[in-house]
Amino acid sequence: MNILTGNSHWGNDMKTIKLGILFLVAALSSCAVLDQQSDSKPLDRNAKWALLPIVNHTDVPQAGLRAEAITEVLLRTRGIVNLRRYPAAINQDSLFEPAERKAVADALNWAREQGVRYAVTGAVDEWHYKVGIDGEPAVGMTLQIVDLKDGDRVAWSAAGSKSGWSRDALSAVAQKLIKNMLSDASIQ
Repeated sequence: MNILTGNSHWGNDMKTIKLGILFLVAALSSCAVLDQQSDSKPLDRNAKWALLPIVNHTDVPQAGLRAEAITEVLLRTRGIVNLRRYPAAINQDSLFEPAERKAVADALNWAREQGVRYAVTGAVDEWHYKVGIDGEPAVGMTLQIVDLKDGDRVAWSAAGSKSGWSRDALSAVAQKLIKNMLSDASIQ
């Protein structure tokens, strides 16, 4: 720095360093992985929709039911007002007696009987706080939208995982993940 003129290359270097640190913090703020598949047909938001069981593949009781509650609200925020939930008796979310395949099959049959066009289902594979000093929340799951009027064709699917900071709520991380997953579904 030239003391007499006040010119400094150091100031520009500090701006570069600050921007680099800001970018690094943003990149590391939470880790997420997301893969999606969709056909080119838009999904009709005015059709009959059904939320079917989201199967719990974790050792956390009712993780699937928690994911279902978040998914239902986020589907409604996408403009899907004709959304029905499967009867509670179909899903026996239990840690000790998993019967998820039968529950999904029963729910699909129920949806067909109701004249549903699109059925939303999926699975939760991770739903916990990581072990360790920080205890970051981590969620991993899949979602599918099945077109029941087109031969049970999977019209859209996504798999994702996300972790947050130790002060983040597990439900907030799950909500962000599910919202990101559903954001690319072509619902019109």
